[in-house]
Amino acid sequence: MRSIARQKLGYFPLSSTEANRIRRFLLFSGAETSVLDPCSGTGAALASVTSGARTIRCAIELDAFRAAEAAKAVDQLVQGNCFDVHCAVESFSLLLLNPPYDHEISENRNARMERLFLEHTYRWLKPAGVLVLVIPGNRLGECVDILAVHFRDKAIYRLSEPESVRYNQIVTFGVRRSRREREQLKDWDVQRAKTKLMGFARNYDELPVLPDEADRQFAVPAGGPAQLINRGLPLDALEDVLPASAVYRQAGRILFSPEVRATGRPLTPLHGGHVGLLTTSGLLNGIFGDGPDLHVARWESVKVTDRFEETDDDDVTTIRERERFTQCLTLAYADGTTAILQEGNRQP
Repeated sequence: MRSIARQKLGYFPLSSTEANRIRRFLLFSGAETSVLDPCSGTGAALASVTSGARTIRCAIELDAFRAAEAAKAVDQLVQGNCFDVHCAVESFSLLLLNPPYDHEISENRNARMERLFLEHTYRWLKPAGVLVLVIPGNRLGECVDILAVHFRDKAIYRLSEPESVRYNQIVTFGVRRSRREREQLKDWDVQRAKTKLMGFARNYDELPVLPDEADRQFAVPAGGPAQLINRGLPLDALEDVLPASAVYRQAGRILFSPEVRATGRPLTPLHGGHVGLLTTSGLLNGIFGDGPDLHVARWESVKVTDRFEETDDDDVTTIRERERFTQCLTLAYADGTTAILQEGNRQP
């Protein structure tokens, strides 16, 4: 599932039903308030969480298509990598954070994205600003160091919508401590908060479900406009102009091999070995037949494992496995019928 998650850039949208429930936990003063969603997707969750409030909605989204949708729902949008975006500390009154659920993409893979996003963005919250953190329950432990020190009045709930249950999502509310409040913390207070949070992380099923009606509210302080500055490269713009680059055209001849095409009639009849080589190399892929027999054919090599069992005179059974490659043919007909042919087995 991790490769699929990365294909969609870690996009796990918050259910609209859950977003509406979260909204009931937030109390806006009526004055102008700056709010931020660093992983906004289409902006739907931020719009629901701040509905009816006088807010300046700011968002960051990496994917260009989702960013275009989010631009319709927010006041300020940065299309780019959140870690390339900078902002003055203590700028926002509300932080809605639903980060990618994955490890960082690096050689060591030694940190979770949930922690990295929280570490990068929590400083942008004002003292007494409200954090709404949506993450898998078993990843709460990755964030305890930050939550225990920098946030008070925390409340944790389990989300109950089907998509939320699929990823064991929880929502954590917290109010950012001021510098004075942090300085007054005792080591024992921090350790006790960490232990309590770790207990919640280990006992997801025992967490209370986020109710339809809020059992408490978090006051979102007033605040003026905030400015997000993107210091990253405009990747989409670079991608558009790259093919026109002279350097790209020169390197393309080395980096990208030309498409192989085979046309004409063979000089001699093909035997089984010739056909096997052609199918393995993909030269027999394409569109064949006509009428009801019109179909697309695609050959590929697949690895299979043969299993052998041998029992000796002492009734000791030895299991041996041998890997080998075989051919697999996938057919898709014009009427929608598909078939996979492999070693004489036909699977519709």
